[in-house]
Amino acid sequence: MPEKKGGIARFFLAVDKLVDGFCITLLVVMILNVFMAVITRKIFSFQFAWSEEITLLCLTWFTFIGIAIGFRERLHLGMDLLENLPPKILHVMDKFVDAVTFLFGLYLVFYGWDFTMMMRGSFLAATHLPNLIQYVVMPITGVLTCAYSALQFLGKDLRRYHMIDEEITRDAK
Repeated sequence: MPEKKGGIARFFLAVDKLVDGFCITLLVVMILNVFMAVITRKIFSFQFAWSEEITLLCLTWFTFIGIAIGFRERLHLGMDLLENLPPKILHVMDKFVDAVTFLFGLYLVFYGWDFTMMMRGSFLAATHLPNLIQYVVMPITGVLTCAYSALQFLGKDLRRYHMIDEEITRDAK
């Protein structure tokens, strides 16, 4: 019988779907942009001035949002060396990792926001977009990281891709 999801769980699931969809869109745009740049450069001997800048923006956003997704899926900060410790100690260590992850998220929120505001007066050379567009992803990633780590600290399993653990276990044998 499927588990009923409350309003908060449905909200975070919707946010997760948006985040994942946004990352997929960034990846597709980046791939198409690089493909177009290579074709135009090799066949037509020119390149759009903005193609490199758009690729860099997509890569930056994809990388930072990927950090938050990695924390959500518990792909970071894992050590198999300590897996034979008693369950109580492992539980405390998991809570410690969640707390440190939350602090890292706060760091990204505050210092990422400061850095973003420092960049608001400058503009990207080719697209003439405000330079803060490249850096505003840092506080966004911080907010996502704080939310994910806080919920994990409270015992919520946020992983959407459980197959990853199964594949890692299978490949390790």
